[in-house]
Amino acid sequence: MAHTLGLTQPANIQHPKISFAAKEIDVAEWKGDILAVGVTEKDMSKDENSKFQNSILKKLDGLLGGMLAEVSSEEDFTGKAGNSMVLRLPSCGSKRVGLIGLGKTASYPASFQRLGEAVAVASKTAQANSVAIILASSEDLSNESKLSTASAIASGTVLGIYEDSRYKSEPRKPKLNSVDIIGLGTGPELEKKLKYAENVSSAIIFGRELVNSPANLLTPAALAAEASNIASLYSDVLSANILSAEQCKELKMGSYLGVAAASANPPHFIHLCYKPSSGPIKTKLALVGKGLTFDSGGYNIKTGAGCSIDIMKTDMGGSAAVLGAAKALGQIKPPGVEVHFIVASCENMISGTGMRPGDIITASNGKTIEVNNTDAEGRLTLADALVYACNQGVDKIVDLATLTGACIVALGPSIAGVFTPSDDLAKEVFEASEVSGEKFWRMPLEESYWESMKSGVADMVNTGGRQGGAITAALFLKQFVDEKVQWMHIDLAGPVWNDKKRVATGFGIATLVEWVLKNSS
Repeated sequence: MAHTLGLTQPANIQHPKISFAAKEIDVAEWKGDILAVGVTEKDMSKDENSKFQNSILKKLDGLLGGMLAEVSSEEDFTGKAGNSMVLRLPSCGSKRVGLIGLGKTASYPASFQRLGEAVAVASKTAQANSVAIILASSEDLSNESKLSTASAIASGTVLGIYEDSRYKSEPRKPKLNSVDIIGLGTGPELEKKLKYAENVSSAIIFGRELVNSPANLLTPAALAAEASNIASLYSDVLSANILSAEQCKELKMGSYLGVAAASANPPHFIHLCYKPSSGPIKTKLALVGKGLTFDSGGYNIKTGAGCSIDIMKTDMGGSAAVLGAAKALGQIKPPGVEVHFIVASCENMISGTGMRPGDIITASNGKTIEVNNTDAEGRLTLADALVYACNQGVDKIVDLATLTGACIVALGPSIAGVFTPSDDLAKEVFEASEVSGEKFWRMPLEESYWESMKSGVADMVNTGGRQGGAITAALFLKQFVDEKVQWMHIDLAGPVWNDKKRVATGFGIATLVEWVLKNSS
């Protein structure tokens, strides 16, 4: 990324690659820094002599002379989700033994991803190089469940160990480089699943870094350069086409260009295309991401408490999800599916050349829009991006956008809102989210609310009333999608950002990759 303001340059940090290995060995034989055991509340139950009943915990406790049972009782560790305890054992093969709580039960990928994250935190605290992870109870897991569990643990570990310190004067490097996953099987299928977790996790980290990058560095041009770089890295399956403002004008993208008009940084319309190197194409998909690298609100400037102008670098979170998915798919190379990744990137700023409240702009499908609020700009950029996506001849479109504060009010900070008229598409994406562990909730597309979006002088206005704001935003987007195309809008304004840690989450990438694979032959 080239700097444009403030003389800031991100440090080029080479994070150590974690080597994952699936093993079937006795826990007593493992040697390394931390042996971490994932335990449910049931696993922690003890008999009348305060001894563990679970076979793995009983064995470890025997090796430690009863210390594990004793300390877990003293510290009131019961296996509740989010709780953990770590013992330092200088005389054992493992320097430390950790118990990581999984809650009452653990059957979903999200639970095992959190296990991996907890192990990563423990390894950072202990400055560990090598870790082993085992479940106290894995005998009831099917072979398929063991594969997905190992993948979720690996993903959680990679994402948990990662810290974005590129903009700190003293960047930190984690030491963890080796993780053994014990008791979930071995063989090529499991190795393939671990490799998949590695590819998706690296894509999520890429997405996080895009969203974390400040707007003085991640301009529309810089975002386009990142997209082009992905295509170059995986040029056997990915190609890039970056359209200039003049080319967008030729395509009559008045809605998108209206938003971009005020900024000194010109817009860049990004189009990546994934095509497998061989075999027939059975399905064509499009992923469309909102790409506002900064949103001031325009003349309806963001002011007052809760306006979040200080984190409006995150307004390209949808594009980060789309480009992160492109990176992962470039590595995974699924057959039988063509995927278009589309981002109308720009800034929403204020100047004498900028769009004013009351202006009427014309989108590339000929529909006219009266701009009654310049801070409802994301949908204006998406309008032309959706028309462009439909013109690629795709069967299905998923768009992702940090679109409305209303969706955060409705669903809180960790759940994305899903809007689609297609039950089949909803089923596909929700099945993908069950694997990824990301949280989505389907919202209504209440057609009667469109009344509030009608203009007296144009085809529509760009915002309705405050009530149902996320719904009317989705109804606006629907005006720019061909009826023959299955379409879904995902409002990820909440989960794109972890407000407590003040960092990006990489939300959406894992689900998009799973969805594309479900459409692959």
